[in-house]
Amino acid sequence: MAIVAKKVQENKTQAIQEIKDDFSRSKDFIFTDYRGLTVEQITGLRKQLRAKDVHYKVVKNNFARIAFEQLSAPPQVADYLVGPTAVAIAPRDSNEVAKILLNFVQEAPALQVKGALIGDTIYNAQETAAFSRLPGRLELISMLMSVLNGPVRNLACALNDIPARLVRSINAVGDKKAG
Repeated sequence: MAIVAKKVQENKTQAIQEIKDDFSRSKDFIFTDYRGLTVEQITGLRKQLRAKDVHYKVVKNNFARIAFEQLSAPPQVADYLVGPTAVAIAPRDSNEVAKILLNFVQEAPALQVKGALIGDTIYNAQETAAFSRLPGRLELISMLMSVLNGPVRNLACALNDIPARLVRSINAVGDKKAG
């Protein structure tokens, strides 16, 4: 009969704490299966994601599961921590990150998007693809600003048009009397 030690290994605790620190910086995570990608492809993907301030991290599933539990994430996250897993940690604009990953899947079909944790909501692969097609945060803000700016612009044009018509009418009368 074997004796099971209850001693916690310090290096594993440190690794879990490091993952937890990385995860605590964000509320949005996209889970991928990177199996079959070459080093050049992963490097290219990381470069694209780094441009959006996204950290792409290959994680040990058990460590990530423990870190998510400690961060009070929904328990369904464990369903996506199976097999080789890399997590895209998106501090903002997770929609843009999903777009980058799904566009990269077209270039390198070996990459598979498993699902996502956006805020407190779990998305499967199909829902993540649908989420990526939505307009991003900055696009929505620009749409809102355009809608808010429209009536003010129209009012300014209308108010500017009244004196302009008066000036044109006076010029037309002056030209008619001069000619």
